[in-house]
Amino acid sequence: MKNLNLKSARKKKQLTQSQLADLIEVVGKAAVSNWETGYSKPRLEVAILVSEILEEDVTFLFGYDVQVSCTKKAV
Repeated sequence: MKNLNLKSARKKKQLTQSQLADLIEVVGKAAVSNWETGYSKPRLEVAILVSEILEEDVTFLFGYDVQVSCTKKAV
């Protein structure tokens, strides 16, 4: 399902997909495009960063559908 909230929030800030990707620094334009088309979802920490950049609530932008990244710490 397309993410129209993300796309409209990005356009409201007058950012291109490439510019948003540059601000995020850990993803490229293709990732932003994939989020907007609904092809993929960002990791939680990236979704939070996007919400801060676009000054929108993370649940408004992505709902509760983000990738949760878990790493195990060596014992």
